[in-house]
Amino acid sequence: MHRSPVIACFAASVRKLRYGLGISQEELAERADLHRTYIADVERGARNPTLLTIKKLAKGLVVSAADLLSEINSNRC
Repeated sequence: MHRSPVIACFAASVRKLRYGLGISQEELAERADLHRTYIADVERGARNPTLLTIKKLAKGLVVSAADLLSEINSNRC
C-alpha cells in the first residue's frame, strides 16, 4: 500500500501524542468515541480521517484540532 507522506506524518503525530498521555489505543478510542481498531488503522496510516474524526481524535488527545494538524509540520513531512 502506498501511503501519503502527510497521512504518515499524521499517524505518527497521533501515536506520539497518545504515548505522551500514557494512554492505550483503547483509552483513546473511548475518549474519542471511535473504535479501537480505527485508532490502530489511523496510527498505521491506513486511514485518511475526516475532519469530524480529526476533531474527535483531538478531543481524545486533549489538544485542539488545529494543534493536532500543526503537528504534521513539526514532523518534517
